[in-house]
Amino acid sequence: MSPEALAFVVFSAGMLVLMGIGMNMALALVLTGAAMAWVLGFWDTQLLAQNLVAGIDSFPLLAVPFFILAGELMNSGGISKRIIDMAQAWVGHIRGGLGFVAIGAAVLMASMSGSALADTAALATILLPMMKRQGYPMATSAGLLASGGIIAPIIPPSMPFVIYGVTTNTSISALFLSGIVPGLIMGVGLVIAWKLVLRKIELPAGEPLPMKERLRATGKAFWALLMPLIIIGGMKTGVFTPTEAAVVAAFYALIVALAIHREMRIAEVGPVLVRAAKTTAIVMFLCAGAQVASYMITLADLPATLTGWLGPLVDNPRLLMAVMMVVLVLIGTALDLTPTILIFAPVMLPIAVKAGIDPVYFGLMFVLNGAIGLITPPVGTVLNVVAGVGRLSLHQVIKGVNPFLLTYVLILALFVAFPQIVIAPVAWMR
Repeated sequence: MSPEALAFVVFSAGMLVLMGIGMNMALALVLTGAAMAWVLGFWDTQLLAQNLVAGIDSFPLLAVPFFILAGELMNSGGISKRIIDMAQAWVGHIRGGLGFVAIGAAVLMASMSGSALADTAALATILLPMMKRQGYPMATSAGLLASGGIIAPIIPPSMPFVIYGVTTNTSISALFLSGIVPGLIMGVGLVIAWKLVLRKIELPAGEPLPMKERLRATGKAFWALLMPLIIIGGMKTGVFTPTEAAVVAAFYALIVALAIHREMRIAEVGPVLVRAAKTTAIVMFLCAGAQVASYMITLADLPATLTGWLGPLVDNPRLLMAVMMVVLVLIGTALDLTPTILIFAPVMLPIAVKAGIDPVYFGLMFVLNGAIGLITPPVGTVLNVVAGVGRLSLHQVIKGVNPFLLTYVLILALFVAFPQIVIAPVAWMR
């Protein structure tokens, strides 16, 4: 066996074993990368250290901690709650209305934070107890909330798009624009799936609120609704870059929480910063560890090997995309979204470009596929969040998410068959 083939075996087997024993993903990437370096004859602690630093030494990656901070401030400062209250005022009275509230709130919150975990935690914390009190089946409700949470990586501002753009040198602004229409389609898909699910559930309808109450709830959510307009509008008009947009989002959320909603005191800002810093450290350590593994994968010439395997499909872009999506679905069952982007995006993108596939379209499809992996067992990070918040077993949540997971797979297939659904709106908006 050649050193390159042996290195790939070491990486694959090492990741499976280390993940199987529950090791931290970032540390597993560092250790498997170090093992590959030893097999390839490139063992050098200085080289490993340089790659660890290179993994996080990027100006656009500064957007990540600020978007994380914006999400924490939204949840602590009452912005998320007002979005949910507004949605409930308009559609909460419909049979199964809390499900529609969850979907609408998920789409709106996705346009503010860009974090699947933050949005899911906020939705589950507020809506799951309400659903339980009104007799909603907990497994199905948890599955719906988890499915709504993964719209956040698609609708801008999106942290995975930032990481993908930095990793593959793709325009982050273009990636942001590419996520608007697919994100809305995901929301519509969930509405249809929820309506079908409701056929088997007996739930009472409520009385609609007076128009005055609806307008009052909308007015309270005014500052929350203004946030995505500022962020997306600022980037579209060139007032600020995606990185600067993250800073604007965090600052705006802080001002609204402290001075307008007044649901946060100065003394509470410290704990929020600590939570955001902890989450940022996890993401950045992943970026650093994945850079080590990615560098060694490049030295092992895995991109050329993969190109050789997929080479016969280059003349058929749609078939190539379909095969890549199947591969990524399988990867998504074992890897979280961030390491999937950091390890496999630089390997797969050149093959896609060689086949004539638009790099922005491929980026959207890659992130969408990875986001679906967040609700795909056995890893399913978002599933674990909902299970923890709702004190449900993971098996219950997995069972409840199945109809919505199928909906997303069908949407993914739709985008593979008709790429213009993604490409045309981006061209128009740019």
